[in-house]
Amino acid sequence: MKFDLDAFRIQPGQNPGLTKRQTRIEPVYSSKEEYRELLARHVTELSRLQQILYADNRYSLLLIFQAMDAAGKDSAIRHVMSGVNPQGCQVYSFKHPSPTELEHDFLWRSNCGLPERGRIGIFNRSYYEEVLIVRVHPEILEMQNIPHDLTHNGKVWEHRYRSIVDHERHLHCNGTRIVKFYLHLSKEEQRKRFLERIDDPDKNWKFSTADLEERKFWDKYMDAYETCLQKTSTTDAPWYAVPADDKKNARLIVSRIVLDTLASLSLKYPESSPERRKELLDIRKRLENPENGK
Repeated sequence: MKFDLDAFRIQPGQNPGLTKRQTRIEPVYSSKEEYRELLARHVTELSRLQQILYADNRYSLLLIFQAMDAAGKDSAIRHVMSGVNPQGCQVYSFKHPSPTELEHDFLWRSNCGLPERGRIGIFNRSYYEEVLIVRVHPEILEMQNIPHDLTHNGKVWEHRYRSIVDHERHLHCNGTRIVKFYLHLSKEEQRKRFLERIDDPDKNWKFSTADLEERKFWDKYMDAYETCLQKTSTTDAPWYAVPADDKKNARLIVSRIVLDTLASLSLKYPESSPERRKELLDIRKRLENPENGK
């Protein structure tokens, strides 16, 4: 199975052209059975690399997922990370900020959820909401109680893009590798998925009238995403615009990118020192003798 992953990667400064970018591409699987087989291989390999990442304890991996409603963020995280040891993986879903969080700068609450070395952190939405939903609904900015001269000088969004890029550069320089996924869903596919949520009683909880209201701002969201991806995709913390109308294909693309990222780190198990090896051999001798190994 081969993907041209560079086709999904947004190069620094590149306009992603979301209105012209495909939301569905030719799948790399020919049947549901083949899809399951391919994903299972990815999950198995991801589990293996995650164990080495944990033992190596030099790097951490931060995966960020952003998308319009019903794009499949939850299911992508669930399927791709299904084989990862929960002790080495942390998932945070960011919703409306609490009163306490609003008393801090917009990056503060996400800092509390950053992965430690050796672990994988997943942000289901993130600090990027501050240049997406807040840009579409600028009235939210007023709730943050930031000095008026800082939010009405025409530079607030540029300052936030710069803060995000600087923040991610700082994390990279301290061993955190960041990969950001924008699941690129079409408006028509979102409509179909909303209808499925209404028709399926088990999915009713996933839908609210607020989701329908947000569809009215689709074009504004596309403009916000397009600018965001262009301003904040960097060599060290790239954005990938993943076609998301086909959930199965999207999961395979995401898992392949995660695997390639981990493989690029030259991870390895720690080597034992001669002293440690001697200690282990002494313990082995004791265990081999039932009397001494009690």
